[in-house]
Amino acid sequence: MKIQMVDLRGQYLKIKEDINAGIQECIDNTAFINGPAVKEFQYDFEKYLGVKHVIPCANGTDALQIAMMALNLQPGDEIICPAFTYVATAEVIGLLGLKPVMVDVNKDTFDIQLEGLEKYLTPNTKAIVPVHLYGQSADMEQILKFAEKHNLFVIEDNAQAIGSDYTFSDGTVKKTGTIGHIGCTSFFPSKNLGCYGDGGALMTNDDELAFKIRMIANHGQEKKYYHKVLGCNSRLDTIQAAVLKVKLKHLDEYSAARNKMADYYDTNLAGISEIQTPKRAVNSSHVFHQYTLRVKNGKRDELQKYLAQKNIPSMVYYPLPLYKQEAFLQYVEEGFSLPVTEQLCKEVISLPVHTEFDQEVLDIIITEIKNYFN
Repeated sequence: MKIQMVDLRGQYLKIKEDINAGIQECIDNTAFINGPAVKEFQYDFEKYLGVKHVIPCANGTDALQIAMMALNLQPGDEIICPAFTYVATAEVIGLLGLKPVMVDVNKDTFDIQLEGLEKYLTPNTKAIVPVHLYGQSADMEQILKFAEKHNLFVIEDNAQAIGSDYTFSDGTVKKTGTIGHIGCTSFFPSKNLGCYGDGGALMTNDDELAFKIRMIANHGQEKKYYHKVLGCNSRLDTIQAAVLKVKLKHLDEYSAARNKMADYYDTNLAGISEIQTPKRAVNSSHVFHQYTLRVKNGKRDELQKYLAQKNIPSMVYYPLPLYKQEAFLQYVEEGFSLPVTEQLCKEVISLPVHTEFDQEVLDIIITEIKNYFN
């Protein structure tokens, strides 16, 4: 039996007829760029998220870059982001001549520490990029309060938490990605809402920002061949939109399936003292883009090797803090260290989790983890 981190084939087989029909329609009408499916998916996604504007683009990294371009940030401006995240979050900051200011995260929920916002705030700070890591929201209510107090933009990196709900203290519920000034997401194939290639989108409730984002993503032009600003070429192709249009209808079903797997892991791994199962934030639902354990006593790497020997895949998201990556050494002083980030880089390991619940497979994974610790 081949165990996979993500069973995209099994997922496809359940929706094969609709996917194939959508792709065939694109081929038949030959509208490969900005075809009808792009607008249709955009409308459906706006309705699902409860947001005024969705602007599709080529990938999640482009989404982050376009968001920062739309906010008129200037070289030297500082952008606060977590140090424990995928490189794209900070990469685009540096590419635009801005300065990534990396802060620590909470050890249980992996989201950006509010204390870090206070500690690293300077007169040059212009924006915060909270990352909804592994599938649940950062504490957006407190982040928004801090941002409003200090006149900062909030750009949500929502590549891993599409479909997650955040509940404010007054009972208001919003989808992640729709809470800050701009939300960004990725449709990479393994994402909870993934296409069959690259894709991404930006979300905003601000009409002026939406107008500017659309221009930037389309070579800075409002009218063809008339360019108001320097932009880029970043668009979601029609075939990918057709795939996403079908899969969006199943997104809540997919989230429920991932939660079923996570609950099964939780129940059956609860008795192992040397691991910590994922903590759920009290103000956020979890869509489990990743099911991530923390392995104590320095045994993470040994556990991963053991699982590999048993043909059980696992992944470490992420093995090295961003500030220790060679590309980012220029932004930090020698000896810079964030204790929780460094601890998590040594402890985290993600197990297979996806939409195709298979108890036999889960039992094999759980049995081998128990065997390792016994």
